[in-house]
Amino acid sequence: MIKKLTPFIGEYKKYVILTPVTIIGEVLMEILIPFVMGRILDVGINGNGGIPYILKMGGLMFIMAAFSLMFGALAGKFAAAAGMGFAKNIRQKLFDKVQDFSFKNVDKFSTASLVTRLTTDVTNTQNAFMMVIRTAVRAPMLMIGATIMAMLINLKLSVIFFIAIPFLGIALYLIGSHAHPRFQRMLKKYDSMNASVQENLIGIRVVKAFVRERHENKKFEASADDVRKAQLFAEKLVILNNPIMQFTMYASIVAIIWFGGNMIIKGNMETGQLSSFISYVTQILMSLMMISFIFIMCVISKASVTRIVEVLDEQSDITDGNNGDPDVENGSIIFRNVSFSYTDSPDNFALDNINLEIKSGETVGIIGGTGSSKTSLVQLIPRLYDASAGEVIVGGHNVREYKLETLRNQVSMVLQNNVLFSGTIKENLRWGDKNASDDEIIEACKSAQAHEFISSFPDGYDTDLGQGGVNVSGGQKQRLCIARALLKKPKIIILDDSTSAVDTATDSKIRQAFREKLTNTTTIIIAQRISSVCEADKIIVMDDGHINGIGTHDELMKSNSIYREVYISQQKGSEQ
Repeated sequence: MIKKLTPFIGEYKKYVILTPVTIIGEVLMEILIPFVMGRILDVGINGNGGIPYILKMGGLMFIMAAFSLMFGALAGKFAAAAGMGFAKNIRQKLFDKVQDFSFKNVDKFSTASLVTRLTTDVTNTQNAFMMVIRTAVRAPMLMIGATIMAMLINLKLSVIFFIAIPFLGIALYLIGSHAHPRFQRMLKKYDSMNASVQENLIGIRVVKAFVRERHENKKFEASADDVRKAQLFAEKLVILNNPIMQFTMYASIVAIIWFGGNMIIKGNMETGQLSSFISYVTQILMSLMMISFIFIMCVISKASVTRIVEVLDEQSDITDGNNGDPDVENGSIIFRNVSFSYTDSPDNFALDNINLEIKSGETVGIIGGTGSSKTSLVQLIPRLYDASAGEVIVGGHNVREYKLETLRNQVSMVLQNNVLFSGTIKENLRWGDKNASDDEIIEACKSAQAHEFISSFPDGYDTDLGQGGVNVSGGQKQRLCIARALLKKPKIIILDDSTSAVDTATDSKIRQAFREKLTNTTTIIIAQRISSVCEADKIIVMDDGHINGIGTHDELMKSNSIYREVYISQQKGSEQ
């Protein structure tokens, strides 16, 4: 896992190098200060050095302390720069990876989980990285340096911390090995909580419309409490680290003072030496405490790193074709023995053995009940999903032969869930063509019957849309999405129930504009209203993942019972 993340240091490598370099300077000063302090006691106060010696060594201590402070501050600055840059690169790579995911990949992780990985998990990894390049260098160096100095002062007393170190090592191993799976469970609870928050914020208008705030509050409270319990379950093991460290440190100091005091009484040790020894032992034990903190942070971050690497290692099941990059010559579409399953299970096909041919420039309607796989069918055309069996041919080539960008630039799709982004109306429309002129934008909006309501806004096309287009109605949002799709000037345009929130008169005008201006574009219209597709060149009737019938309106009225029943029920509904 470490090898996977190392390349993300990237351009911040110099800070990663400078951090331990400055740490070395800081540690050297910290190691020398207790030695100088001991000399002041033994030579300056108890010896013959007097005031001049005390002043000279005191000044040296001040300079050392100043250098230690300077090196420590620089190390902190460099570590922060390296850690934040490292996190930025990981976050960017994760985001880029998610952009390459197919719908199937996104379904596997869930949106909430991906958000947690991009935020909480990356932050945990960043904190661990900063601690590793700073504290993981400082603590061992300080421990080794202080141990050498302590042994030079008194080898017998050094036996005390040689007993303490194995004790701490065993305690840390036991804590870490049991804590890691607990933190993994905790992060999964975070995913669930984020999913709850995301769902609530997206559907906040529905929540208020049905007066379900209290229900949502209880649901979030339960989710947040699950996170709390998971955190408590993980942390109550980790917090044992601090009391164990404190007990070991103070027990060692008490033992050193006891045995060291006896040595001073017997004349085997100087007062200043004992003072320096205690300082070095404190440094050793503090460095061990820092190592334990690093260990615990690594335990916590290991779960996060694992989740990050899972995303980085995930391979998109939809990739660019390897047979060059042919152009999409026309809007013809052929489904040849196509079957499709969301779960890759042959026992659970959403589409089963579909055979269909659509000529370039045709207008095709698709009708069917809820769950009949109408959307599943059209999503195979721009390779939002790949067929599990058979082949989908667009413009004379199997869709797998195209580069994804080439194919999707020629297939414009207005999805069931209409999504607009923060920014102006014009900025949203230019998702279809970033270089579109104002005249082209207006023309597309007129075809989509959107120009009139846009012009009624005080700022017109420069009207700022709230997040998700919250300040326009459902019908207006649909028309903006249709205009955005038209700006691509595609060879195939797919409207997936994209006029459901539009009145029949406006729907009729949109279809008329399509007939007049998209004569060379293959148009596929999924609709619930037969009036939206009755003038199509052919109509496909879907039923439970199969094609139940194909024909014109008149042909299907004579030959297809499902189509006829839908038509009759809608006619009765309109008469009432």
